[in-house]
Amino acid sequence: MLQAARLRRIRAHLKAGGVIAYATESCFGFGCDPFNSRAVRSLLRLKQRPQQKGLIIIGASLSQLEYLMRNVSPALRARAQAKWPGAHTWLVPASAHVPAWLRGRHERVALRVPAHAGARALCAQTNLPLVSTSANRSSRVSIKTYRECIRQFGASTLVVPGRIGRRKRPSTIADLLSGKLIRG
Repeated sequence: MLQAARLRRIRAHLKAGGVIAYATESCFGFGCDPFNSRAVRSLLRLKQRPQQKGLIIIGASLSQLEYLMRNVSPALRARAQAKWPGAHTWLVPASAHVPAWLRGRHERVALRVPAHAGARALCAQTNLPLVSTSANRSSRVSIKTYRECIRQFGASTLVVPGRIGRRKRPSTIADLLSGKLIRG
C-alpha cells in the first residue's frame, strides 16, 4: 500500500506524461500511462526500444484490462484468469480502445495481471493500467534494485521504492487464442 503523499506524486507524474520505474516479478520495470502517446514515446526513447515491437500492459485485475480485449469468449477469459495473477503475459485481440503505439506492428495487445503484489497495487491505487517493460536500455541487463534504478534512471523517471520478486526470467508470453508460446 502506497502512502497517500507518494500516491499523489505518482498520479500527478503519470497524468503529466511522466515515466515511472517500479518493482516487478523479476526486475524493475518502466511504466507510464498507456493512453498518453507522449508518455509512451518518452518511455520508448528512454529504453531505446522501437515502437513497432509493442508493449505489455499490466493491470490490477482482469476487470481493469477487459475493455482492451476484443471478442474474447468466456472460455478464453477463463484461460487468461487461470494464469493470473502471475508472470504470464497473454497476447489477445486488441479492442478499438488500444492505440497503435501499444500494439506496435501487431493486431494483438500484450496483457498481464502480475504476480508481484506491489505492481498490482500500483495499478489498483492509481486506477490505471500501466505499460510494463524492463527498466534497462534495449539489449542491456535488467535492473534488480531500487538503488541501481535511481542511479541509472533517477533523473529521467520517478522511481517507486520496492523490492523485486524472486523470478529469474521475464514473464512468459503466449497467444491467448492458439495457446502458442512466444517467450517462455
